[in-house]
Amino acid sequence: CTHYLFIVVVAVNSTLLTINAGDYIFYTDWAWTSYTVFSISQTLMLIVGATYYLTFTGVPGTATYYALIMTVYTWIAKGAWFALGYPYDFIVTPVWLPSAMLLDLAYWATKKNKHSLILFGGVLVGMSLPLFNMVNLITVADPLETAFKYPRPTLPPYMTPIEPQVGKFYNSPVALGAGAGAVLACTFAALGCKLNTWTYRWMAAWSQSG
Repeated sequence: CTHYLFIVVVAVNSTLLTINAGDYIFYTDWAWTSYTVFSISQTLMLIVGATYYLTFTGVPGTATYYALIMTVYTWIAKGAWFALGYPYDFIVTPVWLPSAMLLDLAYWATKKNKHSLILFGGVLVGMSLPLFNMVNLITVADPLETAFKYPRPTLPPYMTPIEPQVGKFYNSPVALGAGAGAVLACTFAALGCKLNTWTYRWMAAWSQSG
């Protein structure tokens, strides 16, 4: 019971944080800047939960299963927004699944070595998700068309783009997102492993108290 309770809680919270990470597809002038931050936040939300679940079960493949749960939860949550006029095609592509597969691969290929999972898995997820996210952005919807189709008139004045920000980060949001993501994802993978340790300690203490 504790096993399923934790996976539901972690996956729901991770999904909620992920789907609210930013609407980079809307604000075309700020697209590249927002895209970088958005990709990094996606990476970190995925890897901390996937690593936690993967090390909790000890079964390669559960990181991909976790990403699938996130994807389905996102479809449900954004489906409600779709009824209010939100562009549903923005989240149709399961962008987390390929990166989660790489995490599983790192865990399996190193014979369930936790340190290799943190290092290799973190780098693979951090570098791959911005790439898959760009494929998602390019193939699913045109940002400019979407921006005009779904205007945001309630955007406050201080958020209104004054000049185009393309080229802000050397015109390579994928490279910046992948570089920063690769470093940060290792840290969050370690956090996922530590959360697993804390969970076992909590479960042991809870069982003894009963």
